[in-house]
Amino acid sequence: MANQGAKKRKEENKKHMSTLLRVILASNVIYIIVRMLIMHSSFTWKHWIGLLITSAAYFFPYKQLDNMSKPAYSEDGELLDGGYDMSTGGVCGYLHDVIYITVFVQIASIISGKLWWTYLVIPGFGAYKAFGLIKGTFFGGSEDGPEDEKSRKKREKMEKKASRGKFVKTRAR
Repeated sequence: MANQGAKKRKEENKKHMSTLLRVILASNVIYIIVRMLIMHSSFTWKHWIGLLITSAAYFFPYKQLDNMSKPAYSEDGELLDGGYDMSTGGVCGYLHDVIYITVFVQIASIISGKLWWTYLVIPGFGAYKAFGLIKGTFFGGSEDGPEDEKSRKKREKMEKKASRGKFVKTRAR
């Protein structure tokens, strides 16, 4: 029963990455069939560039996620780690977001070329996160605004309790 969690995560990651690959392939196939074959008369060089951009936007996050999901083995072949948990947030979540936004943009651009502007959500969100980081780092942005009476009293009570110190009861001899 040793490493049961690692084995389970390895299988979950394998299943998740295959599902993600199927979504990417389905999106590309739909785009190629509908945009290039059915609507071929309006297919221009800009659509080729769009296909290259979406292919790159699929490739780099997928490759990073694939590297994160790979299990680690010891020298004798024993499973040490099942790979990164794909259900967590952070960088893993952002990479998934890039892939899902790319799927949406690629499919939606079949309807209208103006939906390519949706791609601006990615750098916009990055700028929002960077601004919050810069604000917190340089301008002490950890303060969320004026503190209300209840939270002020609670904070003061916690500070007072922390400053008291702990007493250790001993028996008198």
